[in-house]
Amino acid sequence: MGTWRGRQVESAEARDPCFCGLGGIAMKAEDLLERNPEKMGGVAVFTGTRVPVEFLFQFLEDDQTLETFLDQFPSVSRAQARSVLDASRELLLSS
Repeated sequence: MGTWRGRQVESAEARDPCFCGLGGIAMKAEDLLERNPEKMGGVAVFTGTRVPVEFLFQFLEDDQTLETFLDQFPSVSRAQARSVLDASRELLLSS
């Protein structure tokens, strides 16, 4: 536990046993998303679902939490969502 702005806060790892931060669990691309012209017109969706990956980014852009996204789309696992975010970060920050 640490503090932030005078408040006690738990680390993400303590709150969420599936936390996939730097050095976290890596998922293969096929475990993260799929594109199939027969499914949602070829839009990238979370594997095994009909939930477009873009929805995750839209939720976050609209100041919604990951928890809210997962509540709205229970077919998406926390590990899938975290891994998509991790992969995006790595892609953007890689040299």
